[in-house]
Amino acid sequence: MIKRHRDGARIAGGAAAVLLLGVSGTASAQDLSAAVEEIRIGLDTVWVLLGAFLVFFMQAGFGMVEAGFIRAKNTCNILTKNFLDFCMASLGFFVCGYALMFGDGNGLFGFKGWFLIGAESGAGVPLYAFWLFQAAFCGAAATIVAGGMAERMKFVAYLVYSFLISALIYPIIGHWVWGGGWLGGMNFADFAGSTVVHTVGGCAALVGTWILKPRTGKYSPDGKPRVIPAHSIPLASLGVFILWFGWFGFNAGSSLSVGDGSLIGRVAINTNLAAAMGGIVAMLTVWKRFGKPDLSMAMNGALAGLVAITAPCAFVDPWAALVIGSVGGYLVVRGVELLDKLHLDDPVGAFPVHGMCGIWGTLAVGIFGRETLGLVNNGFVYGGNPTQLGIQLLGSLSVVAFVVVTMGLVFKVIDVTIGLRASTEEELRGLDIGEHGMEAYGGFQIFSTT
Repeated sequence: MIKRHRDGARIAGGAAAVLLLGVSGTASAQDLSAAVEEIRIGLDTVWVLLGAFLVFFMQAGFGMVEAGFIRAKNTCNILTKNFLDFCMASLGFFVCGYALMFGDGNGLFGFKGWFLIGAESGAGVPLYAFWLFQAAFCGAAATIVAGGMAERMKFVAYLVYSFLISALIYPIIGHWVWGGGWLGGMNFADFAGSTVVHTVGGCAALVGTWILKPRTGKYSPDGKPRVIPAHSIPLASLGVFILWFGWFGFNAGSSLSVGDGSLIGRVAINTNLAAAMGGIVAMLTVWKRFGKPDLSMAMNGALAGLVAITAPCAFVDPWAALVIGSVGGYLVVRGVELLDKLHLDDPVGAFPVHGMCGIWGTLAVGIFGRETLGLVNNGFVYGGNPTQLGIQLLGSLSVVAFVVVTMGLVFKVIDVTIGLRASTEEELRGLDIGEHGMEAYGGFQIFSTT
């Protein structure tokens, strides 16, 4: 995050400083400069906190999407996991996550700043504002996994996982890219987190899904996948709109400053265009392949476009954002099909959306990025130079390998100690009753044999 590009120095608040100190003509140049700087810091702090609040609100979006896409009998369970995700992420990132990610250290991880003692801000805003913004990102990475492992994972096992990824796994990768680590030193570019947040969460979901095995009844005896319908498409639709809205804080807030507005404006338009094209292309793809314009797939297509544009949003032109979002929308449809063929049961499409499209967005920086927009090397389409693309590929592969190995160990240890999967009886009755003793929809009889 330290290396995220900060827009120029023209501050709108400077006019206010002139009125305050210059109207009498007696203020010194030093006083005026100090006043302008104070206004700049204040404005940037408000901007970063606004971004943090929007990213925090995305937790509600994730909760609604995941709840809508699963069965009614597991709604309380998935919402509780989403709620506790941010609680665990906040604690883990406060205790040691921030120190590992942004503390002074080496190319692999930081050492300084446990419990924020002696910690320093990684941007030109106060430490606590910067920490909250980063903690919201940490929570987003953790909550992605809930959808991929939905409807059959023990609640206590999920809490342990959530703390470990927030306190250890995510911060180490964040240090590599944003905290002065080895990937940042190689000029690896990830403006807002296609790799650091989404590839991490998506690949962790894939590993967990593989270890956890499919839901009971997902595949017939002959191996063909069975459709387990979403219980509330309206709820999922609300979640997607919330996520789309929050993504403007996710991406544009990652500028960490307001500047003259040109950077945040470019990031915002690219974010919107990629989401729009992702939704359209996913809908057209599923329509052509299966004969119906599936809303659930169109919504995942929009999310895929958002994930894909997260890394390159500051470094590409709007036309490139359209291409990046389009590819993301196509990938998510084919990715869902691929997982079904491999018997990997991902109820909400966490890996196709976040893992596959996170990798694609990371590579897109090396294809469409422009040096004049802040990238160190031009992308491949501008002169055929493969340098940046090679750096992006190395970084993405390194992160995927690290997540697969570490999260594989985490899930295996959890499985052999406290157990990872709920019992078959609890799964059939629903985790709402089995683990929480409550139902999402009081007064309704909710039960199924799958």
